[in-house]
Amino acid sequence: MPFGCGCRKSMKPRELSPRSRRFAKTEGVTPRTRSLFLGSHSGYNSIGRQTHRMRKLKIIEHISLDGVIQHSADDSDFPYSDWTAPYRSPAGRDAVLAAQGESFDLLLGRRTYDIWSGFWPKAPSSPMADGINSATKFIATHRPESLEWSPFEGLGPDIVAGIRRIKSQDGPDLILWGSSTLTSTLLEHGLADEVLLVVYPVLLGTGKRFFAEGTPPRSFELVSTKAMPSGIILSTYKVAGPLKTG
Repeated sequence: MPFGCGCRKSMKPRELSPRSRRFAKTEGVTPRTRSLFLGSHSGYNSIGRQTHRMRKLKIIEHISLDGVIQHSADDSDFPYSDWTAPYRSPAGRDAVLAAQGESFDLLLGRRTYDIWSGFWPKAPSSPMADGINSATKFIATHRPESLEWSPFEGLGPDIVAGIRRIKSQDGPDLILWGSSTLTSTLLEHGLADEVLLVVYPVLLGTGKRFFAEGTPPRSFELVSTKAMPSGIILSTYKVAGPLKTG
């Protein structure tokens, strides 16, 4: 018996008998009742109560060595519109796709939503474009009536409560792209689970930083790191809690 657990054979969840299977089929046994027949699995515990997994929220960001995440020249006087382009590669693209997963929803600030809605719906079909276009976009906005790039949903007037509500709902994991303001909010209220930084070997010296001024101090644990031939480094961190000192 593996691991010497001393478990009796009778502890293994049993299969329904043919008679019980016929009863379940004709009488419409619910998943909760089925769990009482078979034991705990498929999201139900041993007493038939449904268990629930919170959706994870991952922050993914392309970032310079000095912490700049700004890419668009549309804001203020930022002079570098596409500084990531020389480092793009199929390997880097595939690594980001793997980090996103096959199914995900998006958490976006209004500025990022407006920029992306002018690009991704018109982009040629690809795993990246198809995934982003099909994802539900949860938007932090005061003007939800003006949203058009679907599927979408406004977070509501209370951003923190809206994110908590979405995390508690069934659905794929969530990804935040492109908002230092939302990043600070997520960290302050303990709503982020992981951070993936795609670090480029450049110094920009100006532009919007990943962590906005006033972001609360936090500790992170390194989960994985991978270097690309182009010089990009992808590092994934788990949010560990308040800053540890001393």
